[in-house]
Amino acid sequence: MHNQERPVKKAILPVAGFGTRFLPATKAQPKEMLPVVDKPVIQYLVEEAVASGIEEIIFVTGRGKRAIEDHFDVSYELEDTLVEKNKHDLLEAVQKISGLARFSYVRQPVPLGDGHALLQAAHLVDDDESVLVIFGDCLYDSEVPASRQLIETYEKYHDPVIGLSEVPHEEVSKFGVINGTALDDLNYEVKGVVEKPRPEDAPSNLVAVGKYIITPEVFRTLASMKDGKSCEIRLADAFDLMLAAGRPLYGKKLSGEWLDTGDKFNFIKATIHYGLQHQEVGEKLRAYLQTLKF
Repeated sequence: MHNQERPVKKAILPVAGFGTRFLPATKAQPKEMLPVVDKPVIQYLVEEAVASGIEEIIFVTGRGKRAIEDHFDVSYELEDTLVEKNKHDLLEAVQKISGLARFSYVRQPVPLGDGHALLQAAHLVDDDESVLVIFGDCLYDSEVPASRQLIETYEKYHDPVIGLSEVPHEEVSKFGVINGTALDDLNYEVKGVVEKPRPEDAPSNLVAVGKYIITPEVFRTLASMKDGKSCEIRLADAFDLMLAAGRPLYGKKLSGEWLDTGDKFNFIKATIHYGLQHQEVGEKLRAYLQTLKF
């Protein structure tokens, strides 16, 4: 069975960052554990991966991230308490979490870039295996899970895929912007990625949202970049090297609503978005928002 036939079954979630934008909330807890309504951000991402066919989740963690490990573990004391109090719906919600996938954890001891974080997990990935990569603040509300949409493009082309979203032109300077050619309505061949360009210099308004499929070749490229003196090893640089060597790179414009939880305003926006859909609080929240006078 050659590598192109292997289905994507593993996901790497790099979660070693500090979350400085959310201080003081992140002083003692990881930003990935901040709740959007009643679920931590990281659980939405794991559920998305599992709904896309992923069976194994590899977290790349750093100091102070133990809460993530505990969250996806079995909690006997909590489950016993819920049984005693007859709270079976909550018990079911809690028990479901540890059974979502197989979980493993590796550490990134020093923050040397997102590519370096991925290399910490390389030994858990087979030499002929492509993997899903999801960064910790990219929620997507879509009918087909965003990760599944990426896997579909990978299954078509068998090369790395970048998840893309359109943003207003004036906002491109916050993102990695792609220069590419449309192959159809949703798929692009990527010719280059420009980091945080000025709007007038941006090649498009399609930006990378923090979801990727990476192939064994990407891992090999990252591994070859280790020589830098304390320089960061970045995924974007690996893609540049591969493009320069004439290797193909694809982009998939994701259908659905991108809810970035990477800064305070967008985090609140995501909370309202999911709050309005929530069985328990949706109607009350809608009624409350309608009473606000501006």
